[in-house]
Order: sequence, then C-alpha cells, then structure tokens
Amino acid sequence: MSPYPKPRGPRVALVHDWLTGMRGGEYVLEAIAELFPEAELFTLLYVPGAVTPALARLTRHTSWLQSLPGAERYYRHCLPILPQLAESLDLSGFELIISSSHCVAKGVRKPAGAVHVSYVHAPMRYMWDRFDDYFGPGQASLPVRLGARAVRPYLRRWDRAVSSRERVDRLIANSRFVAERILQAYGRRASVVHPFVDAARFERPRRPGQHYLMVGAFAPNKRVDLAVEAFNRLGLPLLLVGQGQEEERLKQLAGPRVQLLGPLSNELIAGLYASARAFIFPGVEDFGITPLEAMAAGTPVIAFGAGGALETVVDGQSGLLFPQQSVESLMAAVMRVESGSIVFRESVLRARAREFSRHAFQAGLFAQIAQAWVAAGKASYRLPTPACLVEHREPALQARSA
Repeated sequence: MSPYPKPRGPRVALVHDWLTGMRGGEYVLEAIAELFPEAELFTLLYVPGAVTPALARLTRHTSWLQSLPGAERYYRHCLPILPQLAESLDLSGFELIISSSHCVAKGVRKPAGAVHVSYVHAPMRYMWDRFDDYFGPGQASLPVRLGARAVRPYLRRWDRAVSSRERVDRLIANSRFVAERILQAYGRRASVVHPFVDAARFERPRRPGQHYLMVGAFAPNKRVDLAVEAFNRLGLPLLLVGQGQEEERLKQLAGPRVQLLGPLSNELIAGLYASARAFIFPGVEDFGITPLEAMAAGTPVIAFGAGGALETVVDGQSGLLFPQQSVESLMAAVMRVESGSIVFRESVLRARAREFSRHAFQAGLFAQIAQAWVAAGKASYRLPTPACLVEHREPALQARSA
C-alpha cells in the first residue's frame, strides 16, 4: 500500500435538465457520470425507474417541481418558470459543476470560486431557431402560442445572460453546427466534442431486405411527414419506429406501404437496422445519433445535407446527402439506392461509426474540463485522471475547437 494518501479530487456536481427517460442526452450524462463516479446529480425532475442504474445510483437533488402531482406529464408546460427552478438548485460547496443542457441546466448559479463547464446539446431550442417547430401555427393551441410569444423575449435574454463567462467558464458543443448556433445566440465560441454511439450493440450479421427505416421522436423538426409522402409516392416500404406529437397526423398521411410500429425495444430496433435497405434522416438535427446507429449496423444513411448529418455522413461512402429538404429531393436519393448505381461497403460504414466511440467522447470531454480547470487558476489542485480513461488503452480522438 502506498504511504501517500490518494489525491482528493474536487467536489463535483452534475446538472441535467430533467430525467424522464433515456435518450441521447441521458446516455451522454451517463458517460459523464462515469468520469466522475463520486459526483452528485442535480435535475429539475426525476421519474423513478426512467433511467439506467448508473444514473439512479447517484446522490440526487431535485427542484420543487418534483413535489407537484403529475409533474412528469406536465413539466414542459412550466417552461416560463424553468429558469427560476434551475437557479433554485443549491450547489453550495461544489467546486466543479458540469451541466448537460438543452434547456435551462446551464443556468444554475455557480458558487464563488467554482468552475462551471457546460456541455450544450443545443441552445434553448424552444426559444431560438426551433420556435416555430414547437409554437408555430398548427403546432399548439392559440392560447399556448400567444403565451409562448409573450415569454420568448424574457427567456432569450435569460438564456443569453446565464451563458456569459460569469456563469459558465467553458461552453462545449456537441457538433460544429451547434457551436455556430451558440456563437450566434450567445456571442461565445464553443469547443466541440461529438457524442458517441454504442457500436457494439449493432454488431450483428447484416441481412438487407426491401424496407427503409426511420427511428426517433415524431416531432415536427424530424420531418417524418416528408419521408411518409416520399414513400407514398414511390410505393416502397417504410418502417417508422417511435412516437410523439405528430403521431396522429402521420397515421392520416401514411399510405399502405408505410407502417408506424410505435416504440420498440433496443433489441428489435437493432434487428430492423440490420435488415433495412437504408436509413432515412430528413430533418435538421443538432447532431443525430440514429445515423451512426445505422452505420454501426452496416446500413447506409439517406440524410438531408444540413445540420449534424454533415459531421457524420460521408456522402457516397457512408450514405447519401440530398440537397433540398423536399419530397422530390429525397425521392431522387432513394432511387439512386434502388437503381444500384451506388454501392456501399459494410466495412466502411461500420468503421465510420466506430470513430464516434464512448472512449473518444470521454477523453475529449475530460481534456476540455481539465483545460477549463487550469485556466481558472486551479493548476495546483489537479483533477485526478478518471479510472475509465486509465483502464482504456484505445487512442482518443482529440477535442476540436469550433
């Protein structure tokens, strides 16, 4: 046994908007928690049984929203007061704060002398460039739309103010696309550390069939309607996995060759990826994990050439990028696959997905956190290297600056 005591790391707080299920942001949070296993978790709302054991084991703190009956169903309606809820979380005594934010998590109050690093999945999308997707005509009732327009100026001012250097020492974006939006919204540059895909979950024999596939939330910005119309016209089979606010509308639009399968288990989804002719991705995403899942299964991606897809899909190698967000442009890309005029190599697709590994994400993020720690004058009090990085021997991809 060493005669020297193990160096004590700082007291770490992890902050996440809400924990009501496991999606991309929550798996990112899980990977961050692995870097800091002694951290405590702060969130506005926690639904028991909705997260993995790795997150459930953490010492947890919630806002007073937790005490409201039915909060797990109506928390999104509390948008105007979410800033106050975030600021009410008491982080006294914590020296390092790491927020995982797509809404208000980065707006927590930083204790004096603490360092705050925020991993931003997107600027508050409800109030910036995605406002019409949530509150435009046909997306919400008239009273809700009017209310949203009334609070929008306040929420944008608050979001910009709490993203200042006084509140957040370093901003990290999940894509170059999001880094550009951070610069526009907050006037700050952000480093970029891409999220990861669990490629091993999709490593099974590929047996392509005739169907095409979409997986994800049925939300307006996903443009599932565009895919439905394209496949209605083509008369080709399209399987849709997921659920969301657009579900009833999509059922009305869907022709006989389009099937809405609802939410499925990870195991069934992995099987559908392996048997799909191609994966369809017609929306503009902040990053987008599902295209990487398809590539991990050896399945090519047909994506609209904008947003995060430009950072994952290599045109002509791991998929096709269609230039206009239109039914006709998508149909033309699908017909290129149908005609056999382009051939994708399964080994190339899988290799592309493996570039976005969990270890690469953790190594890149920890490097950014360590740099922010030193830049804040904490060099004499070092951050211990996480065990998950010491044990892993894979060379890490370096974090990139936007």
